[in-house]
Amino acid sequence: MLVPIKDFADAKFRLAEALSASQRSQIAREMAARVVRAAAPHPVFVVCDDPVVASWAQKRGAEVIDSPVAGLNPSVSYGFAELRAQGFDTVVISHADLPLARTFDGIADFDGVTIVPDRHGGGTNVMAVPTTLDFEFRYGAGSFPAHCDEAANKGAVIRVVAATDLQWDVDTPADLDQSLDLDSVLNTPPSETSQ
Repeated sequence: MLVPIKDFADAKFRLAEALSASQRSQIAREMAARVVRAAAPHPVFVVCDDPVVASWAQKRGAEVIDSPVAGLNPSVSYGFAELRAQGFDTVVISHADLPLARTFDGIADFDGVTIVPDRHGGGTNVMAVPTTLDFEFRYGAGSFPAHCDEAANKGAVIRVVAATDLQWDVDTPADLDQSLDLDSVLNTPPSETSQ
């Protein structure tokens, strides 16, 4: 599984109206830790360009792919190419801000492209892509229909999976209020899994 993670210090800027910089960093770490734990026992690769994130990932047993390029789409493309070169047939890509993630079992059990959209149907939270495809990643606004179009243009069969625990991501303070017990996360020291 490939998990792109940006610098924790700059994570979740859109939550700034509700959380301090240190709280946003702590929340980002906790959510990322949950995603990495949920991926077990599958191998996890964190693609990043930040040494703090790299060290954090290695402490969690993830392998690190140092991205020489900035931005989500270029980093995911780079990581995808690296895993193709390592001989993986399918790569599952997951965002790191899925606070309800429990498991990724079954996501890669399909010959085509599997997409787990966000709960609003606009974004792409999780995707499984065969490495035989020359796939152009299109994360950003409207990524779910854009990824469906990309898969169709490549002649791939598309499977859309509605997995509640993987459809909830965190972009706004309202997302946090409804998905996490903020008091328990913010008023206790960071756990060993999230540091």
